[in-house]
Amino acid sequence: MDLTTTRRGVAFTPMETRPDVLVRAAALADDLGYESFSVAEGWGLDSAVLLAALAGATRRITLIAGVLSVWGRTPATIAMTAATLHRLSGGRFVLGLGASTRRLVEGFHDVRYERPAVHLHEVTARVRALLRGERIPGGLRLGQPPAPEVPIWLAATGPRTLRTAAELADGWYPLYLRRDRIGDLAGRIARHRIRSLTDGLPQRPITVAAGPFTVVDPDAAAARTVATACTAAYLTTMGEVYPRLVAGQGLAEDVERVRAGGEVSERLLDEFTAYGEEKTVRDQLERWDATVDVTMLGIPPGLPWPMIEATIRAGRP
Repeated sequence: MDLTTTRRGVAFTPMETRPDVLVRAAALADDLGYESFSVAEGWGLDSAVLLAALAGATRRITLIAGVLSVWGRTPATIAMTAATLHRLSGGRFVLGLGASTRRLVEGFHDVRYERPAVHLHEVTARVRALLRGERIPGGLRLGQPPAPEVPIWLAATGPRTLRTAAELADGWYPLYLRRDRIGDLAGRIARHRIRSLTDGLPQRPITVAAGPFTVVDPDAAAARTVATACTAAYLTTMGEVYPRLVAGQGLAEDVERVRAGGEVSERLLDEFTAYGEEKTVRDQLERWDATVDVTMLGIPPGLPWPMIEATIRAGRP
């Protein structure tokens, strides 16, 4: 493989709530030549505020809201935030949107979680129109220069949200899909995209960005412990979306074992994590490079800085 063409990014979960660590990690990724740095939003830090800080702390790296819930802000607020971050970062911002989960939408935002796929499509279309400088029907437009060039990435995994990604998005940013499944669905998105590109969307291939939770440590057993704990947390404490999604990819027995308090299987670790010493992890990441356009290194929350630094340095493009 020609490593000069390798595209890599760093992605933090919504459970990472140390702003100083995130700023430090973004600056390191920027220095090491990573293409992108993604921060998620859940029930902790406001990622828009954080991304504004990262824009001032970095020079060239693309900054991704990975992702904003379409239930937590109005389409107008999302468009206003995206256009502002686009300007603050000098055009280095990517807007990630997702349908989120019932647990987060109803349990935190206190909003009814109804027809999430339809809502994702409607919000994405409205945001794109506002960024082009169009008016809300019968109302106002953005009070700052239009920013139609802001890329929109969607965290889509279901059939209807995948169609929305094909029709409206510049990028596809899934989580917890097996590599072979990503390849299959990326081809499906591309075919649907050719048939149904909507007005105003540039005719270019959709960017596919995904990757494993990644942990590098000289002590391979310590790295495995972290990868195992992160996998177990997503399958047991993050609602029903992730266990259902993973189980539907031929891993139902593995998921049930974890949810019953059993061990995380080697199959789960192989599919969704990269861990161990530096060389081992670099070899594991190359399998993702062959599947996606941008391999995103997911950093588990709460890691000590030396482990974060070792992981980011090991995965540098």
